[in-house]
Amino acid sequence: MTLRGERVVTPGSEVIAQRSPTASEGRSSGSSDDRSSGPPGEPWEPGAPGGERGAGSRYNVASEEDLLTVRHAVRAATVEAGFGLVDQTRIVTAASELARNAYVHGGGGSLEIQPLTRSGRKGLRLTVRDDGPGIPDVEEALGDGFTTGSGLGHGLGGARRLMHEFEVRTRPGEGTTVIVSRWNDR
Repeated sequence: MTLRGERVVTPGSEVIAQRSPTASEGRSSGSSDDRSSGPPGEPWEPGAPGGERGAGSRYNVASEEDLLTVRHAVRAATVEAGFGLVDQTRIVTAASELARNAYVHGGGGSLEIQPLTRSGRKGLRLTVRDDGPGIPDVEEALGDGFTTGSGLGHGLGGARRLMHEFEVRTRPGEGTTVIVSRWNDR
């Protein structure tokens, strides 16, 4: 099943939605992709090993105060990685949406910030986990306007649009993990 450039695979009860970068999202010209974890021309896949990883930071997401702490920590990490103001805002917004989802829908969880370096470029990977009920229909949840509460319904789909790489791992009754990355093009 394909949805707008993402791969959705359903082995057994596990659902994975995955997005790889497109040519318009900062790939270098020519046939090589310097986000690649393998030989030139192979797409980089979220969650796959590749690039040098810096020391990560992990934050609990169990209260409204934790959401504010996460926003500040992600903002500081974007500054450290040299992102411009627009990309800082994109990453912080995605982190905020994902952390809020973990808190509200997953009953709490964690957010890990992982600095990345690949081919001289810096990036950030955010991993948000919860032990909530999982997402029964990822395709529906990624659509604009989908909400299980009083929100605007831009959380998961909005976070996907704001980041270069996007991956969702969920299993009903066993929680959700969302892994997103953005690379600094400066």
